[in-house]
Amino acid sequence: MAETTKAKKETAEEKPKAAAKPKAAAKPKAAKSTRPAKEAPAPRESTRKTREGLVVSNKMEKTVVVEIERRTQHPLYGKVVIRSTKFKAHDLEGCSVGDRVEIMETRPISRDKRWRVTRILEKVK
Repeated sequence: MAETTKAKKETAEEKPKAAAKPKAAAKPKAAKSTRPAKEAPAPRESTRKTREGLVVSNKMEKTVVVEIERRTQHPLYGKVVIRSTKFKAHDLEGCSVGDRVEIMETRPISRDKRWRVTRILEKVK
């Protein structure tokens, strides 16, 4: 039995290896285009959402609650209805209750904060 395995190994070693296939002729490289050098790209417009609203609370540190009101038409009756949403926004501007502010969408800052105050549009008197 040992002889048969040796015979198989010898025959396997003696087999000629498959000849390598000739490679296809290389295609000539195209000449480089004579385009002008690229100019610096224009600054991108922000794709973040912005909203305007009224500050209704500033009792937290560096956080204000901004109420956004929007007018929508009732789907069945057609009456214009005022809907409101409250957002917690990161405040480094120093807003006080009653200020009209602009907020912009940003990365999550805490569990509830995903907006930041970008500017105060109108200060309360």
